[in-house]
Amino acid sequence: MQHRLDYAQAAPAGYKALGSVHSYIHGCGLEKELIDLVYLRVSQLNGCAYCLDSHSRDLLKQGVSLEKLMLLAAWREALPLFTPRECAALAWAESVTQVVHTEVPDEHYAEAKALFDDKEIADLTLGIALMNALNRVAISFRKVPAAVKAHMEHGNHE
Repeated sequence: MQHRLDYAQAAPAGYKALGSVHSYIHGCGLEKELIDLVYLRVSQLNGCAYCLDSHSRDLLKQGVSLEKLMLLAAWREALPLFTPRECAALAWAESVTQVVHTEVPDEHYAEAKALFDDKEIADLTLGIALMNALNRVAISFRKVPAAVKAHMEHGNHE
């Protein structure tokens, strides 16, 4: 993978604006683990290697089990590992991320509304939108994941 462009350097004001949204989301009152699980799930759906690497590392540092991370893509089949709020947030994240297919139907909103108040749903949706934007930027410019950088630095070029 060849990094195409350092978007933070090319458009620093835009990058700073996205960073401000990121800071807002992490200070909005939603649980940090929930936010990072949503970020990781959105990144799985979008196939963003850089964000998969980054958010997996963040969750591991928070003490989230490896088993929970491994089963995130199939969270509905691993329900005991996920709280009801996490399940609702993950379902909402999937619906919003796949808006072209889901059109985010009323029943998906009702499921989220059952466990989140209006501000929380708004904040959660902003976080989902932010991660979708960051995934698209990272994928478009081939942002290299830390694991790939480390692998390449150790002379492993396969």
